[in-house]
Amino acid sequence: MLTRLEVMNNNLSGPIPDLSGLSSVQVLILHNNLFSSIPVDFFLGLTSLVSFSLDYNPLTAWSIPQSLQNATGLKDFSATQVNISGTIPDFFSSETFPSLQSLHLAFNQLEGELPWSFNGSTITSLWLNGNQLNGTVSVLQGMTYLTEVWLHSNKLTGPIPDVSGLLGMQNFSLRDNQLTGIVPDSLVKLPSLYIVNLTNNLLQGPTPLFNSGVNVDIANGTNSFCLDVPGFPCDPRVDVLLAVAESVGYPSGFAANWKGNDPCNQWQWITCTNGNITIVNFQRLGLSGTISANFSMLKSLNKLILSGNNLTGTIPNELTTLPSLTLLDVSNNNLYGKVPAFRQNVVINTAGNTDIGKDEPSSTPAGSPAGNTPGTSSGSSGGGNDAKKSKTGTVVGSVIGAFCGLGLVGLVVCLYTRKGKRSSKVQSPHTVVIHPRHSGDHDAVKVTVAGSSVNGRGGFGTVYKGELHDGTKIAVKRMESGVISEKGLAEFKSEIAVLTKVRHRHLVGLLGYCLDGNERLLVYEYMPQGTLSRHVFNWREEGLKPLEWTRRLTIALDVARGVEYLHGLAHQSFIHRDLKPSNILLGDDMRAKVADFGLVRLAPDGKHSIETRLAGTFGYLAPEYAVTGRVTTKVDLFSFGVILMELITGRKALDETQPEDSLHLVTWFRRMHFSKDTFRKAIDPTIELDEETCASVSTVAELAGHCCAREPYQRPDMGHVVNVLSSLAEMWKPAEPDSDDIYGIDLDMTLPQALKKWQAFEGNSNVDDSSSSFLGSGDNTQTSIPTRPSGFAESFTSSDGR
Repeated sequence: MLTRLEVMNNNLSGPIPDLSGLSSVQVLILHNNLFSSIPVDFFLGLTSLVSFSLDYNPLTAWSIPQSLQNATGLKDFSATQVNISGTIPDFFSSETFPSLQSLHLAFNQLEGELPWSFNGSTITSLWLNGNQLNGTVSVLQGMTYLTEVWLHSNKLTGPIPDVSGLLGMQNFSLRDNQLTGIVPDSLVKLPSLYIVNLTNNLLQGPTPLFNSGVNVDIANGTNSFCLDVPGFPCDPRVDVLLAVAESVGYPSGFAANWKGNDPCNQWQWITCTNGNITIVNFQRLGLSGTISANFSMLKSLNKLILSGNNLTGTIPNELTTLPSLTLLDVSNNNLYGKVPAFRQNVVINTAGNTDIGKDEPSSTPAGSPAGNTPGTSSGSSGGGNDAKKSKTGTVVGSVIGAFCGLGLVGLVVCLYTRKGKRSSKVQSPHTVVIHPRHSGDHDAVKVTVAGSSVNGRGGFGTVYKGELHDGTKIAVKRMESGVISEKGLAEFKSEIAVLTKVRHRHLVGLLGYCLDGNERLLVYEYMPQGTLSRHVFNWREEGLKPLEWTRRLTIALDVARGVEYLHGLAHQSFIHRDLKPSNILLGDDMRAKVADFGLVRLAPDGKHSIETRLAGTFGYLAPEYAVTGRVTTKVDLFSFGVILMELITGRKALDETQPEDSLHLVTWFRRMHFSKDTFRKAIDPTIELDEETCASVSTVAELAGHCCAREPYQRPDMGHVVNVLSSLAEMWKPAEPDSDDIYGIDLDMTLPQALKKWQAFEGNSNVDDSSSSFLGSGDNTQTSIPTRPSGFAESFTSSDGR
């Protein structure tokens, strides 16, 4: 007579027993255990099942059985990260499951296409992220009940369909796939849309302009938008070629090789004369679909070569209107119908089309899927012209490329005069003012920008290397125009809010910032050795030496101390949320500092968690965060554990060059760590192993395993991590006191002692009561930075978690 069975969050192991006798059970919750397998026909007798949860169990490979169809009253089915293989069964339809609302199958080994039975289903929440799914997402068009869809991190292709019927859609995540085509207006105009993430696809056309209330992540990564500015139309020639691409399913080869807004600038398969497209050569590209009538809009077209593909349909009559056409080669396709009447001087080649001249095709050709095109060479990204030298006669720094069309002549950046006494002034209507980290009443140093040196690019924008008049190296991060959205500004302000409040030897220091109209700049201390990732993963390509084990230990300890400070020593406790090697920077002494605080959130009191929109980097996301969006400081512990595993193995958190069962570092590391013999094979071969080093690596491996425990409460805090690593790493202190440490904090103090001294320096232990205002409307007026800018507390604790 059992109707409800809940055994989640235990350590139950072994096979899941046969429960077919429980014909009355409605709720069955088994998630977060250690079950090893599930019976083949597990659902055969569970005819009353309404809600089922199996998430996070280390099951052997299995597939969803046909017997699940017996539970026709099913409402919620959740089986995330339980090693499901094979394809998604084609029975999740409204006929079989008329009440189905949530289907969560994330982080499994599912492959194949989205089943057509999804069309017209009652599913509102669909999680299929982190699988190996391929094919198109066209079935979404008919899933009108959807409010959230997570299809990210798969291998999906083709365009985004018309989703105008999905009026309740709120969370739309298709990032990290191979989608092509133009982002449809139907998605942009959805009335309930709150979060949309399309980063790292091959999307084309204009960058879409969503409403200001939508959290958008779209303009970076591998997308091929013609312009970076949202809402600006493409060149008319680009529009025509994209309309042509639509008729053949927006092939990925086109998207990968058509970059920018000028098709005459190295676009593959396109030839131009004086800016006019004269030759289109799509010969033997494996194209399927039809010949587009939009070719007729290329009035200068002289030769159109489409031979050796799998094109179907007829030759459009519109092509006869091309005034300059001399050659049309459509040989060796699957065309039918009469050949239109072209001018006499046009050479028409239709050989190899067995149905040309017939009214109907004799058979349906097999054809290859649209988008399965050869050609992998990517177009080069154009770089800007070198900046002109300043005419003032005083070239004192090279910082940033031409901002807002102002150029660099006369551009002045105001920084600081001496430590503890810093100020900023408005210099002229053409001045970009960078406000120093702490305000004072002394005149600022004028730094004229004379050039630019790109040092890196990321989701936020471009990082430039610069130099002040006294030779001090700096890094300037400039927000790209496409990122200036509500989300982008929130991350910009978050970084300022955190770094104006915290200061630590192992956190990258913020020297200043700029808010000038649409200009958004952050100025940091320069870290000459770059990111940890280049020294761990790319040392061969970069011409570097592999890191010794003692150096890796010291770097890990540096990072742990920086994060420990964020978690517990600063005025408030912060969660970084995006710890990874590319956000760990190294100085000339190879000491590490944690960087990139755009995703930092204020930590809740005690053991409570807060809910935020999903952010960070897959491979480093704690499982409870990836699934629920709720975070505590323990999500940083999980990320740090992954970093330790990377330092031990030299492998990336997600390595697509590895076999399927070794793709995810954490899962593979746990398996390799079971025995001494297999674990030794997992250690980075560049690490010289002696008895002492082996013991040290083993200790760190145990620590990494604890940090990556499935349950947050099973992970240690960062203080414990520091204690473990400091006992292994060589003790280090700076050769001389840090002259820039205006707070006078001795890092050997206890945390309470350091906090008291910090509060004494601020002159007010209750820093949250600051009522000073932050920068106003960006009208170039001088504004002092308070110790803690008002308004940032609200941004950290807002109900929507942003």
